[in-house]
Amino acid sequence: MIDLGRLRALHAVASYGTVLAAGQALHCTPSAVSQQISKLERETGATLVEKDGRRLRLTEAGRVLADHAERVLTSMDEAEAALAAHRDTVTGRLTVAAFATACRALMPHALRSLKSRHPQLTTGLIEVNPHEGLELLRRGHVDLAVLDDWPEVGLRYPDCVTKVEIGADHADLIVPDDHRLRGTATLEEARDEHWIAVRAGDVCYEYLIRKLPGVVPDFQVGEFETQLTLIAAGLGVGLIPRLARPPLPREVRVVRISPTPTRHVVVAWRDSAAARPAIRAAEQALREAWAQAASTSSASRTVKAPA
Repeated sequence: MIDLGRLRALHAVASYGTVLAAGQALHCTPSAVSQQISKLERETGATLVEKDGRRLRLTEAGRVLADHAERVLTSMDEAEAALAAHRDTVTGRLTVAAFATACRALMPHALRSLKSRHPQLTTGLIEVNPHEGLELLRRGHVDLAVLDDWPEVGLRYPDCVTKVEIGADHADLIVPDDHRLRGTATLEEARDEHWIAVRAGDVCYEYLIRKLPGVVPDFQVGEFETQLTLIAAGLGVGLIPRLARPPLPREVRVVRISPTPTRHVVVAWRDSAAARPAIRAAEQALREAWAQAASTSSASRTVKAPA
């Protein structure tokens, strides 16, 4: 009988292409992954992987077994979810992939709530962009994904994934205090500004360049806080969602954009795990975290009223 742990190792190598990446996904050493693959080859009597430079390439036999491994692991997810639902007890481990703002504004409250209410549940958190979060979810390397989805960008959800929206987050233009734009403006009115944005590949960046084709931000930084310091220095303007917004420096102010840029905050999970009580508990905790963040956002941030 083929060992399930060895199938997981092969599936991870098939998904990530390197032993190092597979080990990171499985939370074990590259050596342990290699040992599992070697044992699986001896167990099956077939060569399953070949070296291809720094990566591993699956042989024909490896691809056949990896395809079956994905179906087997999906069935295991379904079996574990059904058993957990039968017990109706929130137990086991739940790993969440979330975008950066959610990690800061939503996950602390949600994870604390889960820990308090369900002490038999252990949790983990990985900060990734929504594209990566969906891929980790599809491959079974996380149990839940918290995503920001701009309609203008449109994330592609795999057929095996269920999603629910927990809230809508709006964005404003943040400008230096002496800027020409005041009150309310359109994005087109700001087209020729020096733009300060998140890095290319982030969905907020994708939104900006889809709404203003041809615009290339002069500054690309990883954190909204860093954007604010650059705006405060008079180096440009930035589009910053309200959920992400820390207290504003005195040297900047808000310009409302019409129509209001809006991103949807979404929670997603694999259909095969839908019956797990932990999934339902996490969704509820995230909804409560969103409600708290939405209700306190105005009070907790220093927002200079538009002129």
